[in-house]
Amino acid sequence: LYLFGHSWAVRWATYGSVNLVLSDDGKPKFQIEEVEPSKKGRYLTKKRLKLQRKQVKKKRKEANKNDPRRIRPKGKKIKQKFPTAEARLKYKIEKAKLKEAMLVRKLKKYEVAKAQGPMAKPDDLSGEERFYLKKVSQKKSNYVPVGRRGVFGGVILNMHLHWKKHETVKVICKPCKPGQIQEYASEIARLSGGIPVNIVGDDTIVFYRGKNYVQPEVMSPVDTLSKKKALEKSKYEQSLETVRRFIAVSEKELELYYRHVALYGIPQSQKAALCGDDREAALLKMGGLNQGKDQLPHLATNHFSDLHISDISESDEEDTSDSEYDVNDDEAEDMINISEDVISDHCRLANRE
Repeated sequence: LYLFGHSWAVRWATYGSVNLVLSDDGKPKFQIEEVEPSKKGRYLTKKRLKLQRKQVKKKRKEANKNDPRRIRPKGKKIKQKFPTAEARLKYKIEKAKLKEAMLVRKLKKYEVAKAQGPMAKPDDLSGEERFYLKKVSQKKSNYVPVGRRGVFGGVILNMHLHWKKHETVKVICKPCKPGQIQEYASEIARLSGGIPVNIVGDDTIVFYRGKNYVQPEVMSPVDTLSKKKALEKSKYEQSLETVRRFIAVSEKELELYYRHVALYGIPQSQKAALCGDDREAALLKMGGLNQGKDQLPHLATNHFSDLHISDISESDEEDTSDSEYDVNDDEAEDMINISEDVISDHCRLANRE
């Protein structure tokens, strides 16, 4: 090691995983030492763990900020108990209508003013040309998908890229509601300037690029949404459709409830609940009256204590005097007898001692 100088010693000291050693034959060679990582590095400190969880929570909140499921009227969620099914259904319909209004307000932000797209040439295709284009499109497999985002700038861009080498392109719309395929055909024809040749089934449209086609400089139209905003809009539309379906179902349930009540009356369970509520209200009202009644005995005792004996008539005293004396005489005799028995018992105990 001394032959290699001081720098090698320093290098060996700094890089401990690779060492320069001498073999048994006296030849220098490199030896790799596998150093186990310290156990302390595996675990995060408490402060770092809190910061990591905080960052994950912040990212999750930002991702779910535009989620339509999080849209609801402001205020804390309170579990309410309803006395009747009618009150419960009315409460749900009212909340759903508030959410519907909020979703409609959100969707207005994604409206884009329609600009004039490329001028579509008049459809001057003959029957033979149209038949030929239908056959060509069946043989070719090039297509452009239209998914849940609907028609946005990327769809038109892909169509122009396909038209660079192909005369026709198929646009496959999935999912597609009944009757929506016609709307897609007219919208795509306006934005791209192509000619719809054929509609296959309920989800496929064949577009012809037109004669003397020239690729435009801006292939993605200005009056279309971006991919991200188109996805957000589709989420709000889906949520709005679900809320409206829920309102329709709830109103139908409320109508059926009214019919049931008209035929059979209010169910017994709801009657009991209503009676319980009425009783509680009555008890609350009677609480104030009971407080007043509790004061009546005190008032009565005070009035009777203020009365004077002279207020009693003399005739009442004469009628009750004989009966009172008789009762007093009997009580006095009983008390005398009891006292004599007690004295005799004490005397006997004293003589025994």
